[in-house]
Amino acid sequence: MATMIDAPPPTVAPPKSKSAGGGLGRYILIRFLLIFPTIFILVTLVFFLMRITGDPITAAQGGRLPQEQIDALIHQAGYDRNLFIQYIEYLGNIATGNFGRTISDGRPVIEMLTTFGAATLELSINALLVALLVGIPLGMFAAHKRDKVPDAFLRLFAILCYATPVFFAGLLLKLVFSVGLGWFPVAGRASTTTELAMGRLGAPTGIYWLDALRSNDLAAFGDIVHHAVLPAVALGLLTAGVFLRLVRTNVIGTLGKDYVEAGRSRGVSEFRLVTKHAYKPALIPIITVMGLQIALMLGGAVLTETTFEWKGLGYQLAQYLTARDFVAVQGIVMLLAVIVAVTNFVVDIAAALIDPRVRY
Repeated sequence: MATMIDAPPPTVAPPKSKSAGGGLGRYILIRFLLIFPTIFILVTLVFFLMRITGDPITAAQGGRLPQEQIDALIHQAGYDRNLFIQYIEYLGNIATGNFGRTISDGRPVIEMLTTFGAATLELSINALLVALLVGIPLGMFAAHKRDKVPDAFLRLFAILCYATPVFFAGLLLKLVFSVGLGWFPVAGRASTTTELAMGRLGAPTGIYWLDALRSNDLAAFGDIVHHAVLPAVALGLLTAGVFLRLVRTNVIGTLGKDYVEAGRSRGVSEFRLVTKHAYKPALIPIITVMGLQIALMLGGAVLTETTFEWKGLGYQLAQYLTARDFVAVQGIVMLLAVIVAVTNFVVDIAAALIDPRVRY
């Protein structure tokens, strides 16, 4: 009698695992491709919102020239054509790097963005340094002193930092430290002598403190730092308050983890637990939020530059809005949109490199 032998169960192939490199590459590619629709949407919104209020020439010259001359200028510039045709032409010019000329002072928009964009970048770097130097150590200290008097004081300080309007903080700092105590200059990026020296440099970056270091001019560097303190503090405290609260919350959460408890049971001091073991995981949310804070900081830069007469993109944006120079405003807003989109891309990549869970 033949014996029936059961066939072995089919082998189930293990699921293919994603390679770390492929996951990261796909993540970077997707994030990179998302930059273009973001910029496209912002550019489109700015174009049509500007055009809703009328053409740039009527906005800039209305009431100053006879209507016949204004009509001739509008026809010469092509603003009397179909709006959709103007939009397609505008996109074509942007694609070829032609941003046109400002209406109020006739400067090439690219030159204007390069000149004043460096000043705004310098202010943003200074403010970000202030935010990191103030927010992270104080957040760790507040977590170390949880529910004690220093913690309560620092939480109140953080709320005041991000709840106070940046222009009010700037005016207050000017009144106290410039007008009252005379410790810092009232306005400007540098003294006239330093600005002339920076203008004579060959191939300048436009970031004054970097150009001063490149030329080994320590006197100019000191003058630039002296002028930069109050604007950087006014803008940096806005973000420092957010960093302080984030670091405090995340360090407190990390201090309850098993590996920290194991270190505590082995006699590791509380100070070492905070500064060596708990703060690194707490920094991951900081990097994630930093992209959003850059956008907030650029918005604050408009008010800070106006308050301290810091001649960057924000200061110029206010001047061009007053002059109703739509071409210049479109160029500045588009550059700010590109900066925000690229910054978010860089922050996303940094977060993915630090924490692999972000990629999936």
